[in-house]
Amino acid sequence: MKQFLKRINFYELVRPVGQMLTFSVGSAVCMSVIAVVLALILDQTYIGADIMEKYRVTLFTYTMINLPQVVIDGLTIGFVYAAIALGYTMVYGVLEFINFAHSEIFAVGAFVGVEFLIALGSAGVLSGASLPMAYAYLTLAIFLGMLAAGGLAVTVERVAYRPLRGASRLVPLISAIGVSFLLQDVIRLVEGVTTGQFNRIFPTFGNFDARIIFGKLAMGASKITMGISVKSIIVIVSAVLMLVALNYLVNATRIGKAIRAVAQDRSTASLMGINVNRIISLTFLVGGLLGGAAGVLYALKFTRIDPFVGFFPGLKAFTAAVLGGIGNMTGALLGGIVLGMLETFAGSYMGVFTMGAAGSEYKDIFAFSILILVLIFRPQGLMGKHVGQKA
Repeated sequence: MKQFLKRINFYELVRPVGQMLTFSVGSAVCMSVIAVVLALILDQTYIGADIMEKYRVTLFTYTMINLPQVVIDGLTIGFVYAAIALGYTMVYGVLEFINFAHSEIFAVGAFVGVEFLIALGSAGVLSGASLPMAYAYLTLAIFLGMLAAGGLAVTVERVAYRPLRGASRLVPLISAIGVSFLLQDVIRLVEGVTTGQFNRIFPTFGNFDARIIFGKLAMGASKITMGISVKSIIVIVSAVLMLVALNYLVNATRIGKAIRAVAQDRSTASLMGINVNRIISLTFLVGGLLGGAAGVLYALKFTRIDPFVGFFPGLKAFTAAVLGGIGNMTGALLGGIVLGMLETFAGSYMGVFTMGAAGSEYKDIFAFSILILVLIFRPQGLMGKHVGQKA
């Protein structure tokens, strides 16, 4: 037991947790400061008067009361984006091309997990399940989603990318886009043949929809309930565990050392006895496993999925990877959290600050505006890009 504990690198277990806390607190504080400053500026305008008339509180008070809930929601979606972004980052770190099919791998994981749970529900298993069994079924659904997505990612690499490895970077990129559209239609075909439905709903069971209430805050004549849903806690905890495990794999194991060696110089790594093809397949497998788990967690959080469910989350996760620094794992984590915070703050406050002229439906404009600005002013991303530490 002592020898086993000695082999564990506790620093690599603790370090990513510290980074997550730092990024979460830092992004929450920055977004909160921006929202509060805007509220103070607009409080004495007709926008503040409109809020006073509706809720009997000042715009500043309205902003502060809703702030904790907005931060919680931002962290939840931010960790989902981070988990998906790490799939893009790992593949780019090794092969230096963007695997645009990763969003559909994410979708396949979501569908496999949800269809498994729907089958259990149709068999009457979920309705009478105890709380421990409900969590066991959810865990099994996530595991199956990971297996399906991971196996698909390895297959895609072997069939669509490996034969093009010696070609220019544009060729595998086009192949990735083709695979993305192919997988979308395959999902539609399979769902059409097997169920006849394109929209699938995450079944209701367990206590996942329950909310843990922190308290109630008075806002004029009404009260705002502050809390977090059980499924949001599951999403955050699962994402944190996956990110910690991935960081440990890459930075504290022999396999991780081989991945970093292949990322730095494939030819030299091959001469040192590393099976490059096997390591690249393993990289796709790990990225697919993360994507599949994120897909099931996304379905748990947002309930409804369809064959195109991976498109926007995948695009935003790619934006998060670029924002943090494509090829940099820490940067992908930072980018996901920042993007989730930015999107949630925009969705919550933009409609208020513009008196409904630009509501939450315009929140996506911030994600893609950030992508454009980063590519223009800091193409290496917020965390930079250290070639020797990719993936």
